[in-house]
Amino acid sequence: MTKTDVQALLNPGERIDDLLTMDMKIIQSKDTFSFSLDAVLLARWCKVPKRGRVVDLCTGNGIIPLLLSTRSSASIVGVEIQPKIADMAARNVKLNQLQHRLDVVCDDLRSYVLHAGHGTFDMVTVNPPYFGVKTGEHRVNRSIAAARHETAGTLVDIVLACAKLVKSGGKVALVHRPSRLADIITTLRAVKLEPKRMQLVHPRMQQEANMVLIEAMKDAKAELRVLPPLIVHQSDGAYTPEVHNILYGHSLDLISE
Repeated sequence: MTKTDVQALLNPGERIDDLLTMDMKIIQSKDTFSFSLDAVLLARWCKVPKRGRVVDLCTGNGIIPLLLSTRSSASIVGVEIQPKIADMAARNVKLNQLQHRLDVVCDDLRSYVLHAGHGTFDMVTVNPPYFGVKTGEHRVNRSIAAARHETAGTLVDIVLACAKLVKSGGKVALVHRPSRLADIITTLRAVKLEPKRMQLVHPRMQQEANMVLIEAMKDAKAELRVLPPLIVHQSDGAYTPEVHNILYGHSLDLISE
């Protein structure tokens, strides 16, 4: 893609950032929610099938489908409810010339199930909004607030959509806040999504976890593996070797087993 072609993909106020060291680029904007560590961890942590069909709900600017495409030859769909953000995700697919494998759909995940059909995906990933709608942040920047707050669907809505979209024996992987862990496990089990792997992520040693990665399987027997804690930063603020490997390395063994 020529420099002119790349510039043609940009809207006013947008920029192009490097996507780690993967020879990929991503369009972002200060007026929309930029990707963060939680999305990268989820995309690098989940056991994505080598082939088949994958759907990423609440896809935002498409960061998770882009990263998943480096680990699998599966066809991947990103579903995003905000038209402006869905358009950015679609342009990110074009920017990285992945139109033959990645698709972006602008839809409410609650209605997307009706269009896609039940049990049509081998895996579902989701980095959902973490918070309720009690705060006033949604009045400041609605686009960013929608990525953080459950204004367009609750945890129950999101998990139910996952359960409908994934086939029996398929996997659902999500990242969330540990404070919601009891609700997450209860909600997953209520729709026959059995948690099978879990890992808590801590900002630093001796600090409380601020993220949890969970992978569930549809119609599976109860047996949950809790992996060793993942520590993000060393005492000097640098990434730990494990997280540095996740972000910039090639081996995923440190977090996937």
